[in-house]
Amino acid sequence: MDVVFLTLYMRVWPVIVAVVLWVLGKAFIQEILTARRQGRPLV
Repeated sequence: MDVVFLTLYMRVWPVIVAVVLWVLGKAFIQEILTARRQGRPLV
């Protein structure tokens, strides 16, 4: 049973990481576009 869970974990964690990176990247790009539209610096 442990082998099955370990295999599922190894298959699923890259998907979870990819989704988290996609959400962070999307939010960062949205912040850049909003700042550019308002004419203020990002930092």
